[in-house]
Amino acid sequence: MNFFRHRHRTVLGLPALALLIVTTGCSSADDGDSVTVPSPTAKVAKLCRNLDSVLPDKVDGLDRHDPEPASALTAGWGSPAIILRCGVVRPPKMVDPKVATGSDPKAIAGEVNGVEWLMEKQDDGSTRFTTANRHAYVEVTVPEGRDTAGMLTDMASPVKKAIPFGK
Repeated sequence: MNFFRHRHRTVLGLPALALLIVTTGCSSADDGDSVTVPSPTAKVAKLCRNLDSVLPDKVDGLDRHDPEPASALTAGWGSPAIILRCGVVRPPKMVDPKVATGSDPKAIAGEVNGVEWLMEKQDDGSTRFTTANRHAYVEVTVPEGRDTAGMLTDMASPVKKAIPFGK
C-alpha cells in the first residue's frame, strides 16, 4: 500500500508530525558542507533547475550557503547547513506500510502548506524530509538541534511553484 497515493488523512498525522519535529534534539552536527549530487533523468534535472531558480535566499532566517560541489541540484542554508538535494530516488520508507499506519517510530508522513513530506529521523540525529506526490523527489536534511518547522514553511512555496504535483 502506498500511503502517499491515498488522500485519506488521519487526525493523528499532523500532531504526530509536529511532535517528531519538536523532538529533533539539541546538539551540534558536523559542519561539513559537502554533499553528493543526485543523478536524475533529464526531465527531473530540468525541474530541479527550475526549483533552484526559485529557492529563497533565507530559510528559517538562515542565509543561503550552497554546498560543494556547486550544482543546481543542491542548496544549503546556515552552518551546520540545512541541505537540499533535488532529483533523489524515492526513499524506501515512502511505500512502507508501517509509515502509512503511523507505526514506524522513525518515520512519519504529513503535509505542510500543500506539500506532502516523508519525515525520517536519521541515526546521526538529523531529520530528512522528502517530498511526496511530485514529479521530482526533493530531499531536505536538517541537522540535529535545528528547528524544522520554519524550513518546511519556507520550502512549500518554491516546491509547489517548480515541482508539479503528481507522478
